[in-house]
Amino acid sequence: MKILIIGSGGREHALAWKIAQSPKAEKIYCAPGNAGIAEFAQCVDIKAMEFDKLAAFAREKQIDLTVVGMDDPLVGGIVDVFEAQGLRIFGPRKNAAILEGSKAFSKDLMKKYNIPTAGYENFDDAQAALTYLEEKAEFPIVLKADGLALGKGVLICQTLEEAREGVKSIMEDKQFGSAGNRMVIEEFMTGREVSVLSFVDGKTIKTMTSAQDHKRAGDGDTGLNTGGMGTFSPSPFYTKEVEAFCEKYIFQATVDAMAKEGREFKGIIFFGLMLTAKGPKVLEYNARFGDPETQVVLPRMKNDIVEVFEACVDGTLDQIDLDFEDNAAVCVVLASDGYPVKYEKGFEIKGLDRFKEKDGYYVFHAGSAWKDGTIVTNGGRVLGVTATGRDLKSARANAYEAVQWIDFQNKYYRHDIGKAIDEA
Repeated sequence: MKILIIGSGGREHALAWKIAQSPKAEKIYCAPGNAGIAEFAQCVDIKAMEFDKLAAFAREKQIDLTVVGMDDPLVGGIVDVFEAQGLRIFGPRKNAAILEGSKAFSKDLMKKYNIPTAGYENFDDAQAALTYLEEKAEFPIVLKADGLALGKGVLICQTLEEAREGVKSIMEDKQFGSAGNRMVIEEFMTGREVSVLSFVDGKTIKTMTSAQDHKRAGDGDTGLNTGGMGTFSPSPFYTKEVEAFCEKYIFQATVDAMAKEGREFKGIIFFGLMLTAKGPKVLEYNARFGDPETQVVLPRMKNDIVEVFEACVDGTLDQIDLDFEDNAAVCVVLASDGYPVKYEKGFEIKGLDRFKEKDGYYVFHAGSAWKDGTIVTNGGRVLGVTATGRDLKSARANAYEAVQWIDFQNKYYRHDIGKAIDEA
């Protein structure tokens, strides 16, 4: 098969690496790709939102399957464009990708179908939001930009003053662009966060192993929200009891709800869960693989991923048994100092060759590029260093050992990824 991957981050590098292991994959392309992805795929200079160019490329190269890594093209309707031209593509159509594309939609869906989530109100008027905060809100409270904001459009406000500032930045200053045209105000939930990725074929859902992300930039969960500074898998807090509850009240219920709404979902549903004192609740949905969760989940997956993609497209996922290694994985993100606000790039990355032929150690490129024959930094999140181990503690030790193999000017990372496992 000829396979095209759409995207350019660490998630897409992990997908390219995993797809390359499939005996079905004869030739892999990635648009636009990055310096790490180039090891497994031929990178194509077409941007992820250039749907017509991508479809034309897929026709020209007779691509058998396109895999979409990113949220923007899915929410923008790339699947509809490809399907209209008779091209096979893995991911939800535009009317299903709204599950991630609009937080207001997903909250209303959960309310309608009794899927456990935090209490909330939706607003498309800043003054109405302020009045609600002043008269009815309990603090702390959560403000969410309705649309896509690279995982950063969520503000946790401790006081009314902070909340007023939050409304201003989201709805008036448009800090997250048009994502802030509408806003969700949500009750603040406490508990452990768990991420569960799943494959969906429209009716059947098969969940992957659990993971836990670390969103804030600084040690001890301080600093600004980022796209993710590291993750570990599995989560020791995602017990058999929690899993059984989620399967009954959240996972299948979401797939069925989308089908009933005439929005058949095929692709990946990422469930962001909060394990509260009152049971698991949905924090958010994503309509694609998580980043950096993919970098710890796929190294533990035994299946041929191309077979699973095809089963989702064909509606035969019920015939697939997902199988994961009985081990653990930890990913530490190496970022450019100053991320997620302001940072320099273009620095040479040294030490990448140390990962060659090392079993259980991986380096996934998130923001890298070729420059004058060397690989240089080209983003805020630069690399995801992943290591496996027999358990979480050994995987964590291995990952932090491997972090030291890499060197570039302004290298920054958190030192406490997976620290929660010491409390499990």
